[in-house]
Amino acid sequence: MDDAAAGSTPAFRIETAGGSPRTTAAGALILLLALVLLPIFAGRNLIQDLIFLFYMLAMAQCWNLLAGYTGLISVGQQAFVGLGGYLLFALTLIAGLNPLLAIPLVGLASALFALPTALIVFRLRGAYFAIGTWVVAEVYRLVFAQFKPLGGGTGTSLTPSVTSSVLGIEWVKTWLDVRMPAARDIVSYWIALALLAGTLAAVYFILRSRRGLALGAIRDHEAAAAGLGVDIYRIKLAVYVATAAMTGMIGALIYLQKARISPDAAFSVLDWTAYVIFIVVIGGIGTMEGPVIGAIIFYLLQRYLADFGASYLIILGTLGIIIMLFAPKGIWGLVAEHYDLTLFPTRRRLIVGDRGDR
Repeated sequence: MDDAAAGSTPAFRIETAGGSPRTTAAGALILLLALVLLPIFAGRNLIQDLIFLFYMLAMAQCWNLLAGYTGLISVGQQAFVGLGGYLLFALTLIAGLNPLLAIPLVGLASALFALPTALIVFRLRGAYFAIGTWVVAEVYRLVFAQFKPLGGGTGTSLTPSVTSSVLGIEWVKTWLDVRMPAARDIVSYWIALALLAGTLAAVYFILRSRRGLALGAIRDHEAAAAGLGVDIYRIKLAVYVATAAMTGMIGALIYLQKARISPDAAFSVLDWTAYVIFIVVIGGIGTMEGPVIGAIIFYLLQRYLADFGASYLIILGTLGIIIMLFAPKGIWGLVAEHYDLTLFPTRRRLIVGDRGDR
């Protein structure tokens, strides 16, 4: 009797919902290799379009990690885009560093700036947090507008000696037999691809780690997560600082390619936060796949509708409202529910069985 009872004792295990991580990794490596080799065959216009797509997708993944998993609805991420751009200009024009060396240093500096920023905005909740992040971004804009060595309110440009000093430009120019501007775009493309791949990998491994379990608990029920011993403040602070570092490096890359910066452009809430929120919302917040779908849709809309002026913004707003009303989980949410499909298996599920069922 006791043995029978013991044999039927329930057993519990946790499995990752979705497909095999090895399958995901293999598919990602094949796609990454194809994208690395693409500049050999593609034209300059496509390369420039893909650079834009890469950094918008990377920023969307950062914002999704911040808002979709941690509940920190920020409308001030342009603070770190602009900060990253200005720090790159300062390190290259004033300190004389090579741009490739400057980009990781910009990420570290952005993380350091995020710490005192978090001490301010983390005192706010809900809509007040969102407004607070926006106000902080405006403070950054006003501060850099007064910084005369970097052009003040009108901004400044990178010198040709800086833009042409990026490691690999001369090699690409010779190997692919292209002019300097095209070679610079190809190197920027590879840097953008590396930042995107690094951002996706970082987000994926965070979500599959123990800290990812804590983020899932915070997203589903913050009070219950706190009751189970999750350090809410520390987890949120870590995610905020990490996304600030990644966003700062992306901002550095954006303005390395643009080669010109101004406070109004670098700290634009429309270009660097509103569009990112749109990407995540229409794709599917709280999933890694959602921002990928949203970024592709946003790129296509901008590519083919941007010439229509104000009508383009009306179309974007209308599409966002329709998605929020009829598909609150986003386009990927509809696809995933209908086909039971997962490309990035990060969610866990509890499997209940008998110890004797083997």
